[in-house]
This record gives sequence, C-alpha cells and structure tokens, in this order.
Amino acid sequence: MQEQVTNSDILTAYDEFYAKHDDAWRMLGAKYKAQNIINVCKGHTYQNVLEVGAGDGSILKFLSDADFAPEYQAVEISQSGIDHIKSRNIKNLTAVQAFDGYKLPFEDDSFDLIILAHVLEHVEHERLLLREIRRVAKNCVIEVPRDYRAGVDDRLNHFLAYGHINMYTPTSLRYLLRTEGFEIENDLTSIIHPEVTKFNAYINQKKPKSVIRDLKISAEFAVKNGLNKVFGKKMSEQLANAYTVLCKKADHQPKLF
Repeated sequence: MQEQVTNSDILTAYDEFYAKHDDAWRMLGAKYKAQNIINVCKGHTYQNVLEVGAGDGSILKFLSDADFAPEYQAVEISQSGIDHIKSRNIKNLTAVQAFDGYKLPFEDDSFDLIILAHVLEHVEHERLLLREIRRVAKNCVIEVPRDYRAGVDDRLNHFLAYGHINMYTPTSLRYLLRTEGFEIENDLTSIIHPEVTKFNAYINQKKPKSVIRDLKISAEFAVKNGLNKVFGKKMSEQLANAYTVLCKKADHQPKLF
C-alpha cells in the first residue's frame, strides 16, 4: 500500500528550501516577476499588499523599491524563507508570518491585493488556497509558468525537480479562476529574458561562454516577440513562458452543481 503524503510532510520538505540560497539567481528572476506584477496592475493603486508564498522576499524587495504600495505583509511556508525575508529589511514590510500553505491568518477583506507568484503550480489543493485568497483580499495577481506545452512529456522530470505538481495554460488558469469566483481584469504573457537564459546557461549549468550561443538566445527572444506583435494574443499565449493575471472577486460565487 502506497504511503500517503500529508501536509506536514510538505511543510517539512520546504522548511529548509532556502537554506542553500542562490541569491543572485533568485533576484534575477524576481526582477522580471516584479515587473510583470507592476505591468499587469498598471492604472490601479493598492494600499496594503500581501504576498502569499513569498519565498525569500525577492519579489517584495523589488516591489518595495519601486514604491508599488505603502504597506506589505508576507506569509511563507518555509522557515528558511521567512529568515531571508526578514534579513532583507524591506521598506514598508510590516509583518512576516508562517502559514500552513492553505489557511491565511487574516480577517475577510483584509488586503487590497494578494500576490501569488509562481506558487499555484506547487499547491496540492489549489482550489482551497484560491478560496482563502478570495476571502482575504479584494484583488489578486497570480503568475504561473506555462509548463504545459509541446514536448511536455519529455520534461516531466524537470518540472518535478522544481516541485511543480500542477501545469497550466492561460486558458486552463482562466477557467480555474472563473470557477472559483474570480473576474479577470487584466492579463499578460511573458517570455524568459535573454539575461535570465544566459545566467542559467553560464552560471547555473556552467556551460562555456559562446558568442554563437549568445546570438542564438537573443535571436530566439527577438523572433518570439516579433511573432507576438504580428499574430497577437493567441500566438503570445502559445509562446509564453509565464502567464500573469490580475483578478477581482466576482459579485457571485459560481454554482458548479
């Protein structure tokens, strides 16, 4: 009989996740994730912002430096992540708390905005977390990687190594959010920037530096952006590496049965 994995097992697994910490890599990725949040929220202002699954605090650091909001709070499942968040001395960060991955320790409508960036793909019971977000915040920004694409079967081990247990397309995420009582206000797609790709190749994977590789990385990025401009939203969603959505609570919870 297969042993059941409990939520306590998950908490233990993530507890020391940030103990061996590659700050340069995480800050580089966070720079672009934070910019996506700023872009998708353009035209809106928020007084108090909560990041759920805030990791090491790198996204909040960029948002704070950009004066995105006057007040921030964070919840995180990993103690090592909490320690990193506290060490960053993030401006206007008023509280950092541990949580169990599902239950948010706040009253209804406590925040103007919740940020859930590259978290949902790790969550076993994604709908339970979304219901808590809907309860606690008036609006939310959710970003997920677009793992489900051509050749996905050959990359399953890669995704599992990163702890991704859910896969999304823009359509599947929109449908999930709609069936959990969210209304989409704005969305955008993004392609991995050449700066990130080069760092991953040369620093993480320790590949030898190559002018040809640099040209190939830059050319691929340029071609994808060009195709997006010519063919529009449908093409951009097919080529995207990540999908970012700004939502608000719909007036009524949908009746699913």
